[in-house]
Amino acid sequence: MAGAAAVGAAGRARLIQCDEAGPNDLLAAGAYLFVCPENLASMSGAMKEFFDRCYYPVLGRIEGRGFATAIAAGSDGEGATRQIDRIATGWRLKRVTDPLIVNFTAQTPEEIMAPKVLSAEDEKTCRDLGAALAEGLTLGIF
Repeated sequence: MAGAAAVGAAGRARLIQCDEAGPNDLLAAGAYLFVCPENLASMSGAMKEFFDRCYYPVLGRIEGRGFATAIAAGSDGEGATRQIDRIATGWRLKRVTDPLIVNFTAQTPEEIMAPKVLSAEDEKTCRDLGAALAEGLTLGIF
C-alpha cells in the first residue's frame, strides 16, 4: 500500500519504514501518510514504537501539517485508525482525506500470516492517495 502511494506521488514523496524513520524525518516533511497493518484491533507494534520515539521530540513543531492514513485490515481497520487519529490530534495535524482501509478479510491463522496482495482497484486507490497528497502539498492546499 505504501509502495503504491509512493508511486502515485511520482517522486514527490519519501517512503520510509517506520523502524527507520525518526523525528528529523517528520520535521523535514510537509505532510504525512501513515500506512500500517491493523493487528488485534490496533496499529502494528512497529508503528506504535515509531510514534513512541517521535511524539515528544516533534511536539509543537509540526502543527497544522496534513496527514492521511492507509490501513491494511483483516476485518475493519477502525482500531488502528482511531489510534493514529488520537496521536495526530495531539500533534495538531489536520486530516486531509478520509481514512483508507483495505480489508483483506484475513481471519484464519493461515490467511493472517500469508503475504497480502492488493487488488488492481485497491492498488489504484493507494496510488491516487499518494498523488493527491503530493499534489495538495505542491499546490499549498495543506
